[in-house]
Amino acid sequence: MKWRSSAIVVHAELRCFFFAEHYMAMPTIAKHAWTIDEVEELMEERRGYTPRYELVDAALLVTPAPSLRHQRIVLELAVVLREYVKRHRLGETVISPSTVSLTPDSRLEPDVYVVPTIGGRLLRSTEVATRLLLAAEVLSPSSARHDRFTKRRFFQKHRVPEYWIVDGEANAFEIWRPEEERAALIDDRLVWHPDGAPEPFSLDVRAFFASIEDEESDQGT
Repeated sequence: MKWRSSAIVVHAELRCFFFAEHYMAMPTIAKHAWTIDEVEELMEERRGYTPRYELVDAALLVTPAPSLRHQRIVLELAVVLREYVKRHRLGETVISPSTVSLTPDSRLEPDVYVVPTIGGRLLRSTEVATRLLLAAEVLSPSSARHDRFTKRRFFQKHRVPEYWIVDGEANAFEIWRPEEERAALIDDRLVWHPDGAPEPFSLDVRAFFASIEDEESDQGT
């Protein structure tokens, strides 16, 4: 597999990379080992698409509705990834709410993810993604701990080639790959070169975050 990524940026600001106790943790509902059937029942009972329910190693993770800035980052990332993924016929770029089941007893809704083609075709609308080329989560105060620990370990364990944690406070990407104990922290240029792609995906990180900032209002004198 070809991997190209810029070197770890030592000067970038990474807020509590190893521990995130100062964040309000995403609720983990204490109970017996949760099942897919129980989670689906909760989903049927909710109104709309929130809260988000995810099942990881029999633990139920609950996420409240995201902020506007969070959704701006999700949408912008999906747009730039979609163009690259579609151009090279790698698969399909998807945003939540939508389901990923890497194991029969798991249920995840990554903010943005790339599903590879199956025998040259896209996933059918009735099918659930069981393999990923890439998963990305945009941090929020309610999800930071599980994004950086619970989900990250799960994606690594099940060998998702790349897992991106998008830190909108530090304006940086944390890049995780299977079996790595440390993330590459990228705040200048992110490069991703998945299998089968003739050229890498490249993202100007500073320009990316600048594109989702609030526009300054004119304060004419």
